[in-house]
Amino acid sequence: MVSQEVPGISRCTEEAHSLGELSASYTEVRNPSNMKKSETSGVMAGADIKPKSICHAKKWSDEVENLYRFQQAGYRDEVEYKQVKQVDTVECWPETGFVKKLQRRDNTFYYYNKERECEDREVHKVKVYVY
Repeated sequence: MVSQEVPGISRCTEEAHSLGELSASYTEVRNPSNMKKSETSGVMAGADIKPKSICHAKKWSDEVENLYRFQQAGYRDEVEYKQVKQVDTVECWPETGFVKKLQRRDNTFYYYNKERECEDREVHKVKVYVY
């Protein structure tokens, strides 16, 4: 198994090995730049995509920041948001790449700033899901 290490996110290799088969890491599934357009929509089309394991972030990073924003709005991550809201893209700030706007399940909108919003004391609460 080849895993891609993301700075600031603890590695979940022990959990992944105990689960047996692990086809792709969270960042590989979540990051559309790693896939062709048709693959991205194919992954998002499956309504039953469930994470294989979970771990908590140890250090802040851009990835942790976006996960924090999704979890504040009531979603696991971008994968679940796209499944529930049935959207192809998430609105992001072009300067930073952080999520700009999310719609909660009750159709209330959350608007986020361009700057970091996940403070150091909140980083350990962010859950990182592995698919």
